[in-house]
Amino acid sequence: MRPTDEAAPRRRLLMVADVQTGYHHDAISCALAVVERLGRASGAYEATLRTDSQLITRTPILGQGAKYGGKRVNARNLNDFDALFLMPSGSGTLSEAQKEDLLAFVRDEGKGLIVGHAATVGFFDWPEFGALIGGRLGGEVEVAGEIEVEDAGFPGAMAFGTTRFTYYEQHPILKEPYRREDVHVVMRLDPACLTPEQRARRPDGDLPVVWTRRYGAGRVYSAAWGHMAATWEDPRFQAMLLGGIRWAMGDDGT
Repeated sequence: MRPTDEAAPRRRLLMVADVQTGYHHDAISCALAVVERLGRASGAYEATLRTDSQLITRTPILGQGAKYGGKRVNARNLNDFDALFLMPSGSGTLSEAQKEDLLAFVRDEGKGLIVGHAATVGFFDWPEFGALIGGRLGGEVEVAGEIEVEDAGFPGAMAFGTTRFTYYEQHPILKEPYRREDVHVVMRLDPACLTPEQRARRPDGDLPVVWTRRYGAGRVYSAAWGHMAATWEDPRFQAMLLGGIRWAMGDDGT
C-alpha cells in the first residue's frame, strides 16, 4: 500500500558523510544505510544521503553543462531540512559561505545538528566547528570499556537496558574547547577501566562518549561511536541514535 500524504514523515534529515578529504572509514556505507532505514521504519524523518557537501548551502543550486547550465535543478538545500547529520573527515570542502550557512542553520534558525564518529577531528582547520560540537579529539582508545549513563532520562539513553554496561568501540578523549560546563553529558567512559597510561591522557577522568549542547537556538547531539560497522548494526546503538536524532529535531516535546 502506498503511504498517504498524512502518513509521510514530518521531518527531513540531510546526512553528509565526507569521503573527499580525509580518512575513509569502512563503516560509512553501513552508517548511511542505517540512518536512512531508521527514519523510514520509525516514521520520524525522511533522510537524504550524500557524500559531498553541495547541499549545505542557502544558495539555489543550478545545473552545469550544455543541457542544464544556469537552470534550477531538483537539488535541495538547507531550506528543505530540519536537521543535518554530519560525519566529517579531513578539512572538508565547505566554502566560507557554506560554513556560515551551516552555523546559522543551527544557531539562528533553531535547527538540529547530529554528529557521528570522527566529527571531533573533522574540519580541523575551522575553529568554530569545534565550538559548535563542544570539543576536539585529543586521542582515542579502542577497548571494551565500561560505560556509565549519566542521564537515564535522555531520549535513547536507556537503549542498552541499564545505566552501566560494557561496550567495545573507539572511545574519544576530548580536548579543548571541551568543557563539561558547556555540554550535557549523556554517557561517559569510566576511566577505571583504562590503563594508567591511557588515563594520563585525561587526568581529570572526564571521558564523555555521548553528549549534547545548545548552540544558540539550535540543538547539537554527538555520538562519538561508529568506527566499525558492527556498531551501526547493533539494535541498541540504533535505538540510542534514533532518540538523539529525534531530540535534535525537537521531537522530545521540549
